Amino acid sequence: MAQLRTIIFDLGNVIIPFDFKRGYSALAAHVDYPAEEISPRIRATGLVERFETGLIEPRPFVDELTRAIGAPITYEQFCELWTSIFLEHTLIPIELMRELKKSYRMVVLSNTNAIHIGMVREQYPILGEFDQLVLSHEVKAMKPSPLIYSAAVEAAQARPDECFFTDDIAAYVEGARAFGIDAEQFLGYDKLLTDLRARGVSV
Repeated sequence: MAQLRTIIFDLGNVIIPFDFKRGYSALAAHVDYPAEEISPRIRATGLVERFETGLIEPRPFVDELTRAIGAPITYEQFCELWTSIFLEHTLIPIELMRELKKSYRMVVLSNTNAIHIGMVREQYPILGEFDQLVLSHEVKAMKPSPLIYSAAVEAAQARPDECFFTDDIAAYVEGARAFGIDAEQFLGYDKLLTDLRARGVSV
């Protein structure tokens, strides 16, 4: 096993918990159909994937999406509802990140968008512990595309086998492994500590 140089973390439901149902419930007050119909209507537009790969800017995204789902709200209102999915307390304590940063380069690798990351940067100081954020809407590729793992390795300033990556979605872990990155599925803080210790990290 190569010497570990960089630790790469997914963002949503690894560092910061989120629940899309919170956003759908908030949007439900502005549409004339049940909340459970919001998700399939949004998915049918294909707009979120375009947004998270940087193919559409925030305001056109909001304009098209609110029109498509029949929610007559302003850009500012939508942003507030769209970011309500995030929960207050992180899944990983900032103290761990600070300790890891003493010995390893720290990178975030996330499928996200300009609206979400703007709010997250403001509300979660833990992001300040990372050396670089690799974000799908900036890279214009989403996990599990090899393009985004390539960008993560470049940000890591290390070979793929000198990186450890954790993500809550198994398919994204497999995508990282296919690229040569040592990766494990995030199943909670305790398992993360076990996975890090197995790689010689003192935590």
